[in-house]
Amino acid sequence: MATVVIVGDVGGCADRLAAVLPALAEDPEITVIQAGDLVDRGPDSPGVLKLVAERLREAPGRWIQLIGNHEAPYAGIGEPFWPEPLDEADAARLRDWWLRDRMRVAAAVRTAQGEELLVTHAGLTVRAWRELGEPVTAGTTAELLNTRPEALLADLGGPLWAEAGTDLYHGWLTETVFPPFGQVHGHDSIVDFGTRRWRCGDRLRHRTTVDWAARHTTTVIKRMPFIGVDPRHGRDGAPEWSPLYLRDATVLV
Repeated sequence: MATVVIVGDVGGCADRLAAVLPALAEDPEITVIQAGDLVDRGPDSPGVLKLVAERLREAPGRWIQLIGNHEAPYAGIGEPFWPEPLDEADAARLRDWWLRDRMRVAAAVRTAQGEELLVTHAGLTVRAWRELGEPVTAGTTAELLNTRPEALLADLGGPLWAEAGTDLYHGWLTETVFPPFGQVHGHDSIVDFGTRRWRCGDRLRHRTTVDWAARHTTTVIKRMPFIGVDPRHGRDGAPEWSPLYLRDATVLV
């Protein structure tokens, strides 16, 4: 089995992505899933897109690109919302990736322990899961999401927009149904990594462990892990962070 590496939100911080790419590119046993939000906020969105374009060209089978809410308007999902739009060449690049299926909504991974994890930008809420027909595996769920259900993708509580604490975790915690699989997501975090303050209540905090150096959180809800990988780079980039490594894992979808 190979290693699956999940890279959280990049947010226009090309230097932060460039710092981790050599190690990811040189190992042929690594497959990367990037969880969306490549662009906006940071200083060099064009540089980020150039780096990803190189990986998609040189090793297309080893780089899985997911769509985030910041890419969504360029794919025709919802209205533009960021005050500093991309130039036409970069906007066209994102549209091309979407139209050619080089950017997708979801991926699914089987870990070394045999658990399935769904990977999306913002996570799949219990309400969105029900709208998909309550699929029982991460693989089936990823396949359904990759049919691009338009209303669900545009929904502010959907897999491109859901807030981690209020929409995603709270819903699965308070509903009577058990999560059928674990999840990995970017987009939002229940902690502020810079100040080390919590952005959620005690019910979630007591279920969560934090890797402060890597900028990951793991919240266990009814025995299933919900792993947040958004490093919250902001405008200048996090001083320290790391992708999520899943060793001896398999990409299912």
